[in-house]
Amino acid sequence: MIDRVDCLVIGAGVVGLAVARACALAGLETIVVEAESAIGTGTSSRNSEVIHTGLYYAPGSLKARLCVRGRDLLYHYCRTHGVAHDRCGKLIVATHDGQIAQLRQLEQRAHRNGVDDIHWLTAAQACRLEPELHCIAALASPSTGIIDSHGLMRSLQGDFEAAGGMVALCSTVTGGTLHAGRGVMLRVAENRHRNADAPTHAHRAHPAAPPSATPGQTTDIIAQYVFNCAGLSASAVAACMDGMPDACIPTIRYAKGNYYGYSGRNPFSRLIYPVPEPAGLGVHLTLDLNRQIRFGPDVEWIDTVDYTVAPGRARQFYGSIRRYWPGLPDGALRPDYAGIRPKIQAPAGTETDFLIQGIETHGIPGLVHLYGIESPGLTASLAIAEHALAVAGIRP
Repeated sequence: MIDRVDCLVIGAGVVGLAVARACALAGLETIVVEAESAIGTGTSSRNSEVIHTGLYYAPGSLKARLCVRGRDLLYHYCRTHGVAHDRCGKLIVATHDGQIAQLRQLEQRAHRNGVDDIHWLTAAQACRLEPELHCIAALASPSTGIIDSHGLMRSLQGDFEAAGGMVALCSTVTGGTLHAGRGVMLRVAENRHRNADAPTHAHRAHPAAPPSATPGQTTDIIAQYVFNCAGLSASAVAACMDGMPDACIPTIRYAKGNYYGYSGRNPFSRLIYPVPEPAGLGVHLTLDLNRQIRFGPDVEWIDTVDYTVAPGRARQFYGSIRRYWPGLPDGALRPDYAGIRPKIQAPAGTETDFLIQGIETHGIPGLVHLYGIESPGLTASLAIAEHALAVAGIRP
């Protein structure tokens, strides 16, 4: 079987759904293929569900620009589409003198990125807002919020399907041929016995084929535009396309983040973040929409996908949390969930930007690869979609 469509999007996470929605609203016939049996089972649903403001990222970077743009788009979308969210605000705290300079640098970076509502708090001012907090200074970010990520993805899917798009679940891209000027042909296999709770992604630098389950019917699809939004498997998907230059495919490394829940009384009304650490933002206190506390993520470099949260790992969390919340009771943490960030940096390397490749990089018209879409990917999703369509040469 051979089908033809205008656009094919690989991956039904929040970014894939946002890209597909944008394509469909631009009047293009669009299909999303998703290897799992439900949308958003990977990085998109295994995170802190925070709406970031754009204060952490290098000025001028894609992360900075798309986070600031995406934050505004996302708040508007939530208001107009009834997606549950809460602009609760956040404090980033310094707990010893050695962090003051880092906090000042973060304040300056925020202003350079256009985050104009960030402001400095003394310890007394911060503790008046959050009486159980310990710090020596803090930055207040009132535009930070939290969101129902599943509700957002369901809404994006609804918009997409209302515009004529279709999501094909349990469908894995197993190969492809790139034809300059003639579109991209991808081979898509129907998966059998796929379990959304147990992804089977293999972690290899440049695998010969993307991860797959037991194949069923195979369909060849020719598309004028292809968007690789496969997240953890983005490099594997790119590598299975004949004609894709190996030099353009980055190695994706897995940075696991463990989260622990807390079932006691919640004394906080805002999110509490320490100053950032290498490869992450530190073990922070976040809230869900029911005002329940959870802590995480840490950074655990792994070689294969594993969402297990070890109870004993909580011992490392207590010390980190008690730097800003000394009143955390013993034995209060319980394993909750884990997520995996698709890093395109080495464990000891410097933080990298989003990598969104188009024809200027790999020479294939209509093909766009999205690599390393981690935080703030959820916040930036609608802006990433705008940018990806522009890279492909599609005008809304």
